[in-house]
Amino acid sequence: MAESAPNVPGTAAEPTITVTQRRRAATAAALASTVEWYDYFVFGIAAALVFGKTFFPTTNPAAGVLASFATFAVGFLARPLGGIIAGSLGDKRGRKPVLVLAIALMGAATTLIGVLPTYDTIGIGAPILLVLLRLVQGVAVGAQWGGAMLLATEYAPPGKRGLYGSLVQLGVPLGVVLANTVFLVAAEIAPPSDFLTWAWRIPFLVGILVLGLAWYLHAKIDETPEYRRAAAKQAAEERGHAKSPLRDILRDHKGTVLLAGGSFMVNTATFYILLNGVLDYTTRHLGMSRTTVLVATLLISTLQLAIIPLSAKLSDRIGRLKIYTFGAAGIALWAIPMFLLIDTASLPLLVIASFVGSMFLGIMYGPQAALFAELFTAEMRYTGASLGYQISAVVGGGLAPFIMVLLLESTGTSMSVSLYIIVLALISLGSIALLAKRAKRGTQSTSDSLDRSREAVGDQP
Repeated sequence: MAESAPNVPGTAAEPTITVTQRRRAATAAALASTVEWYDYFVFGIAAALVFGKTFFPTTNPAAGVLASFATFAVGFLARPLGGIIAGSLGDKRGRKPVLVLAIALMGAATTLIGVLPTYDTIGIGAPILLVLLRLVQGVAVGAQWGGAMLLATEYAPPGKRGLYGSLVQLGVPLGVVLANTVFLVAAEIAPPSDFLTWAWRIPFLVGILVLGLAWYLHAKIDETPEYRRAAAKQAAEERGHAKSPLRDILRDHKGTVLLAGGSFMVNTATFYILLNGVLDYTTRHLGMSRTTVLVATLLISTLQLAIIPLSAKLSDRIGRLKIYTFGAAGIALWAIPMFLLIDTASLPLLVIASFVGSMFLGIMYGPQAALFAELFTAEMRYTGASLGYQISAVVGGGLAPFIMVLLLESTGTSMSVSLYIIVLALISLGSIALLAKRAKRGTQSTSDSLDRSREAVGDQP
């Protein structure tokens, strides 16, 4: 493996990037994304099935679930902080070291949740510690996504940035599959009476294995070639004057960041509604089996593994925003039929409802990594892309299961949740349209950014 300078390369010619190095980096990025999202989704499943009873006991089941989902949302509030810290460090010091730190932080937090005493043991201290560790998870995943996404896309060969970026996006369905599988195994190996006692801890204790991946990334993967070029260029231009990627983003590109976040809002909200909100709704309101719903989620997530790379590959040919628009419009049109099918409490209809919804999510999710990378230049890409993604996660995803429970309890109908999804879809479609208009008018501040934005809308320079 060719050696690279630790932070800023010298004036010598860059080593040639081999096919093996590209594939190794893309594989490592996909694994990093998978294990991070596994750890993150394990908490979401536990929030729907466990924490309301073990950490927030109450005589009102809905109140316990609301408290549990509020703790789930806390992790999203911390994600922009992780994105800001990691973005600044990643644009100044490199993608790889920040990604390694994020993975190690997530593994440690998840493992500690697995050994937390419950409310019955230490009282109010239990939910306080749970919230603190969820905050750490939020910071870690906020830091991770930008690093993994850039590790893949900045190693991508010309014309394949969408496809390489989709390998990181595959970490989401893979994380869901792993999280659901481990929960199903834990439920099977323990008697029902023991699930809330100790078996729920098993999926969290698996988090300690994540530390091995952090070591592999540190020891075996070089810094990305695009970052090395950008660091060398920046070092020559600065001449001792430090730059702040965050300051530059907030001064010159905050509109692009906000539109990026708005464009993805419906995707992240609908995803967590299907993953966590529907799990609570079908088991608590509709009386469906916990195991049955988890198996259905597992099947749907497996099918998404084909949709994400296909949509990303297509975006390499016709443009990111065209694919994005199709996916967001599909979510809006499917929102009402989806919950009409779910309300039947029929497993086949639940699978159809969730699969079609997840199909549109996958169509959007495939090109998202490449799109967000192309909105910013390499010197500020970690910061800009991370902020855009985490804004959508906080406003859309983090509050979605909580809002879903509030809507169901206050209106008594799932159609209120459908209308919530439609409103978010309209926001996303509006943001996508404005991003396309900005790209075509060439409002970006540099030619490199403009070229990338044209690629995003399919208008090759």
